[in-house]
Amino acid sequence: MLGAGDRAELVALLSRALLIGGLAGLALIALQLPLFHLAFGVSTAGAEVQDLARGYVAIRIWSAPAMIASYGIIGWLIANERATAVLISQIAVNAVNILLDLWFVLGLGWGVEGVAWATFAAEWCGLAAGLWFCRDAFRGTAWRDRARVFDRARLANMASVNGDIMIRSVLMLSVVLSFAFFFSPAFGEVPLAANQILMQFITITAFALDGLAFAVEALVGQAMGARDPLRIRRAALMCSFWGLVAGLALSLVFGVFGGTVIDLMATAPLVRDEARAYLPWMVAVPLLGVAPWMLDGIFIGATRGRDMRNMMVIATAIYFAAAFALIPAFGNHGLWAALCVSYAARAATLGARYPALERAAAGWR
Repeated sequence: MLGAGDRAELVALLSRALLIGGLAGLALIALQLPLFHLAFGVSTAGAEVQDLARGYVAIRIWSAPAMIASYGIIGWLIANERATAVLISQIAVNAVNILLDLWFVLGLGWGVEGVAWATFAAEWCGLAAGLWFCRDAFRGTAWRDRARVFDRARLANMASVNGDIMIRSVLMLSVVLSFAFFFSPAFGEVPLAANQILMQFITITAFALDGLAFAVEALVGQAMGARDPLRIRRAALMCSFWGLVAGLALSLVFGVFGGTVIDLMATAPLVRDEARAYLPWMVAVPLLGVAPWMLDGIFIGATRGRDMRNMMVIATAIYFAAAFALIPAFGNHGLWAALCVSYAARAATLGARYPALERAAAGWR
């Protein structure tokens, strides 16, 4: 919006983002019981695994307002051309998440609930950091200008964008939860434990690629406001190049030191051997993850929420179809293959919509 010269709307935009994020998050909290009942009603996992899943989701749901509101704050900072603030806040969030994961899981032995509490704390810290970077907006009175903040058309548009991103986030979470708590338990305790350990490699990959994804969000947001498709393309190519470099580095590290990392996280010899058998998938994940992570950043920066929602619906359907097709034939290897297929599906579907994004920036249909 700053690139388009519309400065007067920016403060009201922040108020709307916080309002809608808070309400959407509270709605998820209010609906948690029927949502949990629906999700766990179709699960084949045993009672112990279901209890772990319920505990994880029951903690994570309370950070929903912070997570959704933070998307709006990131958009506001991008509109103000404050890419550095976005990067600092997201680096801080990831740092908090990593440190608390290590403390809660390895230090205190909280297991799955420790992962959930670490993410919960990180997301609320992210909201606090974002608000601190936006503090100048609250020094005047514009942020509480009722007529501007509650402008019906603009409020509806933002609600639509945030709703699309929320649906997309729920779908992404459904992939992770189904992998960990729906499909994995069917293979028995040892593969389940091995999969939980290997998921930490994906967490590391996410932390590494998130920084570049947030960078491309900021750059694309500025270029979109300026209606400059060439700047969008340059930002996409530059961040994708460095994303590929990061992906290659992670793959190399996982390939060389992955076994040592597994030995540090697992004490049971059977679990160690089982996890090592699936280590090649961990080498593939960073390379397959570059495109979907970068495209997520591009589409969030361009506020193309509808495209993200629709493509995530398709990618999620492809993931479940692949899981049901591959698991009977290949077991746990089939499950890991299905997860990798989901990354490829996210990249392919969003990539197919990328030309429309550039046309929209240029004002074309």
